[in-house]
Amino acid sequence: MLLVCGVVAFSLFITDILVSRTTADIIQKREGEKAQSIGRTVAMTPVVIQALSQQQPNNGVQRFASQIKKTTGVEFIVVMDNQGIRLSHPDPRKIGKKFVGGDQKAVLRGKEHISISKGTLGTSLRSFTPVYNEKGKQVGAVSVGISLEKVHVAVARSRSNIYTGTLVGILVGVIGAVLLARYIKKILFGLEPAEISKVLEERSAILQSAHEGIIAVDQHSTVTLVNRAASKILSKAGVDTNFIGKKIDDIIPGSNLKNILAHGKEELGTEQDVKGVVLVVNRVPIIVKGQIVGALSTFRDKTEIHQMAVQLTGVRLYADALRAQSHEFMNKLHVILGMVHMKKYDQLDAYINELADHSKNETNFITEMIKDPVLAGFLTGKLSYAREEGVKMTIKTEYPLPPPNDMDVTHELITIIGNLIENAVDALNDQAIKRIEIEFDYADEILSVDVTDNGSGITKEQLNHIFQKGYSTKGENRGIGLYLVQQSLDKLNGELEISSTKGQGTRIAIYIPYIAKEISDE
Repeated sequence: MLLVCGVVAFSLFITDILVSRTTADIIQKREGEKAQSIGRTVAMTPVVIQALSQQQPNNGVQRFASQIKKTTGVEFIVVMDNQGIRLSHPDPRKIGKKFVGGDQKAVLRGKEHISISKGTLGTSLRSFTPVYNEKGKQVGAVSVGISLEKVHVAVARSRSNIYTGTLVGILVGVIGAVLLARYIKKILFGLEPAEISKVLEERSAILQSAHEGIIAVDQHSTVTLVNRAASKILSKAGVDTNFIGKKIDDIIPGSNLKNILAHGKEELGTEQDVKGVVLVVNRVPIIVKGQIVGALSTFRDKTEIHQMAVQLTGVRLYADALRAQSHEFMNKLHVILGMVHMKKYDQLDAYINELADHSKNETNFITEMIKDPVLAGFLTGKLSYAREEGVKMTIKTEYPLPPPNDMDVTHELITIIGNLIENAVDALNDQAIKRIEIEFDYADEILSVDVTDNGSGITKEQLNHIFQKGYSTKGENRGIGLYLVQQSLDKLNGELEISSTKGQGTRIAIYIPYIAKEISDE
């Protein structure tokens, strides 16, 4: 406590000396610059230049100088000619007499400067500025004075504030030292430095994982800390969150924190299923002085992240479909424009009629048979996308498909069908004739969707891996489509069947529970 008080007092004392000196210099410099700025303004005024050029007394100069003095609050503004004879002065009786002080000689030789000297009004801080006529010839000078008493008052006022701040700082430092000593004495509870260091390292790691569920264990995998977010997330899975002091694997099987304690390697971004609640988990060891003294697990509920990802996937598929329609439309416009330029009006008429009939038939079929407008619009866009890729895609359904009672089903269907179509189109890259057939069938609250292509097919070895995240035969940064299909099917409690023959094509059938929207609700 004494050491802290002494350090604070000494630091503030040194600071006071330095700040006081610096403040005095700054105030004096500021006042000098103020006087110099006023002097330059007066020196450029036409009434002053004219009076000095004519070398005749001019009451206008005296009035002007008095007005500026009153406005700016300076001690005096004196206008003098090249012989130092005053044309203005706060005391009119001094007009016509020589400037007093002896520091005006430099300005009469054209040198602007600031000085401290004693004149008829006492000692003052003076600024001297030469005055030039229109031809650039010096015709006189302007002196602006600020009373040193005012400067000293300003410095004293600043120093008073500094002294007050210093005393307050010392007082606060002493009080702080006393309170700090009592606080440390109260909270240590006799802990040894090694134990304090361990607690500090744990708290530091927790702070780095804010806004997430946090569980910390010691080197024996015993739970030492569970934060509020962790309790809230785990309570959704029906886990009793009152498990501090218990083994982590007895509460959350498969937590893998024992392995972290064993090998000391972090695991980031892994997924863990805790009684139906999927978590995104980071696991890191807690290392103190090169020794593993515990492990930390931070996690988030994946449900909201997954829902957002699915929605974003649906939006991307919508955007792709719209882009394909726009591209197809532009291609047709180019054909029409070419026929117009070539004046092939008969062929143009036939071409437009054919397009209109085709578009009408295609659109009419989809809107009549697919009653969900979102799904119908999506399929229309996918037809345009298929034509753009040179694929003949047909959509079949024997009976109209009513809209679902839950709109989330539509979003999941779009994810499923969109990714199946994307995979089918990719499988047709090497085929001369490219065909995809999509067939819908709805009965007994079960919707089945068959997607068949005549592509290259899938080998038995590939069938064992195609639904794994990141697995793909098409290169890096792929292998997400069928993984998302499986995720959506799991969410809808659906099933999938796949049959494929190498070189002959692939058929994928999905079956999902599908409750139609009541007609009265429409």
